Amino acid sequence: MIAFIGQPGTGEARPFSRATVAGGLVFVSGHSAPHDPARGVHRGATAGEEVRNALATLAGILAEAGSGLGRVVQVTMLITDPADYAECNAEYVTHFPGGLPARHTARFGVPTEARVAFSCIALAGVG
Repeated sequence: MIAFIGQPGTGEARPFSRATVAGGLVFVSGHSAPHDPARGVHRGATAGEEVRNALATLAGILAEAGSGLGRVVQVTMLITDPADYAECNAEYVTHFPGGLPARHTARFGVPTEARVAFSCIALAGVG
């Protein structure tokens, strides 16, 4: 059985679900920090703040799927500028105090101003 979390509506610009739950795992699509200046929501002034806000977004999606950051087994970190790597890492490690999941980091470019984005795979459930 496969469960889709946050499926897009017909005609939405982003044709993917926020997450999929299958086989005891949660697969979270890539997400950057939220950004909606009209509502006073900003990604963050620094790369570190963007990491904090993007991981908060992932944590919310994982919670909706019945999991959490403490159940993450693999992360993909996407950054736009390699100069931000050390700052991103400094913030990233604070979100996984129980142990760092396996991780892949790659440079990316998307049609937004995001400096960093994350996707992950986590164990389903809160156990």
